[in-house]
Amino acid sequence: MTAPPRVVLRLAYLGGGFAGWQTQRGQRTVQGELERALERLYGSPVRTTGAGRTDAGVHAAGQVAHFDPPRGIPPAGVQAALNSMLAGDARVVAAWTAPPGFDARRSAGGKRYRYRLAWGPPLDPWEGQRTWLLPARPDVAALSAGGEALVGEHDFAAFALSGHAGTGPRGTVRCVSSLRVVVRGRRAAVVVVGDGFLRGMVRRFAGALVEVGRGGQPIAWLDALLRDPHTRAPAPTAPAHGLTLERVLY
Repeated sequence: MTAPPRVVLRLAYLGGGFAGWQTQRGQRTVQGELERALERLYGSPVRTTGAGRTDAGVHAAGQVAHFDPPRGIPPAGVQAALNSMLAGDARVVAAWTAPPGFDARRSAGGKRYRYRLAWGPPLDPWEGQRTWLLPARPDVAALSAGGEALVGEHDFAAFALSGHAGTGPRGTVRCVSSLRVVVRGRRAAVVVVGDGFLRGMVRRFAGALVEVGRGGQPIAWLDALLRDPHTRAPAPTAPAHGLTLERVLY
């Protein structure tokens, strides 16, 4: 009997109520909630594989996960059933059957993240839970110039959370193909695309750029962090709630 085809899900979630993507004992996680809903749907345990891990408090608009179903249910039915069981802070926004050989993690060619900033008066609650509100307007020209310094293939060890250096042949080397700072009124977004990211890397990008934008460090400091990443103090880490995984690139 032929096994049902692999199913792929695209998920969106607000990260504030989760201890991250990955299942953790005694913690509410996105993967844990998703797998509980899948077990209810299929009547047996179902293991999911995500394109990557998001940390506690980090949001997603385009997280991708796959699973091998115990029996065939049309993707539209899977999507509807899961959304009827998941809480309101997580949603399956699309579901489809995978092409041969597809793996949500191994097939990914990169990711796009957006870190949201704002300054000035308090934000509406629904915006504030996804945005880092700064006490004053940063120098947006310095933000953009600092972002340009981070583009390219570098050793980003200074931008990885402590104790979470990269593994494998690449170590802490990653390639950032683009980093744009988009400013509209009293809001800005740091939009980053790369072939892979160390844990905390985008949050430390945002923290470092804000440090430059407020005049705490010169742009040359970013060059120094890339040139000598293992002996210098690491970049500051921006709050998790400003970060959203926007898209996984295939």
